[in-house]
Amino acid sequence: ELPSKIEQVLWCELSAPQAALYRSVQEQTERALLDLEAGGASENALRLATLTQLLRLRQVCCDPRLLGSSADASTETADSAKLEAFRELLAEALDDGHRLLVFSQFTSLLALLRQELDQQEVPYAYLDGSMTTRQRQAEVDRFQSERDLPVFLLSLKAGGTGLNLTGADTVVHFD
Repeated sequence: ELPSKIEQVLWCELSAPQAALYRSVQEQTERALLDLEAGGASENALRLATLTQLLRLRQVCCDPRLLGSSADASTETADSAKLEAFRELLAEALDDGHRLLVFSQFTSLLALLRQELDQQEVPYAYLDGSMTTRQRQAEVDRFQSERDLPVFLLSLKAGGTGLNLTGADTVVHFD
């Protein structure tokens, strides 16, 4: 009885500062991995280091601020192409009366999105893995019942199981 699902992929070209940061992190990553290999690191250590470095590159693509203090000061000034695309998507959705579920693997990214929504004075519900079962259910119930609550931010891990959210018509997988 559900309407047909429509999938839309939004491609985001990295801004110049974001692309420069990406290249810088990529170069640092490659050097670190080569140093590990040259130092005789085990295959498991190399695999773990590779996955960690790929995660850092994904974070740069989502929002450079996710790197935090582990990167240079340019993370504070580098733009986020995905955040800009989200702003546009949000504005369109709000204008058209849509309600959004916004998922991210990174709770730190959800914190940035919360700041964005607060700045725009857009009400939202929020759910992550640190919440108790009662808090989770309260947020779900609030989103389902309050039609003037257009956005629900959810961590992918916490929001991906055991929830029945019928109050939204748009789902955004931010990362």
